[in-house]
Amino acid sequence: MGSWTRAECGQGGATKTTILPEHADAKSPAGADIRFVMACEAGNMIHSTVPPQQVNRATMHATVSELWFVLEGRGEIWRDNGDESGVTTLVPGTSVDVPVGTAFQYRNTGDADLTFICVSMPPWPGDSEATYVEGKWSPTI
Repeated sequence: MGSWTRAECGQGGATKTTILPEHADAKSPAGADIRFVMACEAGNMIHSTVPPQQVNRATMHATVSELWFVLEGRGEIWRDNGDESGVTTLVPGTSVDVPVGTAFQYRNTGDADLTFICVSMPPWPGDSEATYVEGKWSPTI
């Protein structure tokens, strides 16, 4: 997913403001188009877009946990942490977490883009963070 300059946050550093980039900056290891929004030492935030009917690859993160907030569209996320496994519907206003070490896969089940904000903590270290795993659905990418 790439990397970008990180500034201090939450520790008396300078405030920052960003504008959502017009075009995607990169693709996530799972297959979503991502735009870098904001980053600091504690974490980073991206805007993710999954096109209609796309099923992304299943992955697991080694050191990063994520928090998602769905903005638009309709989809599903499967999560399996070894103790529990389930599918959650993703609609605008839904928040989900992806704790470190949780296998997960997501898909767009609608006819419009599925978009969500994703906050990673600590900051995303690079594409080697994600390991591909067996998922619930066959990827379309």
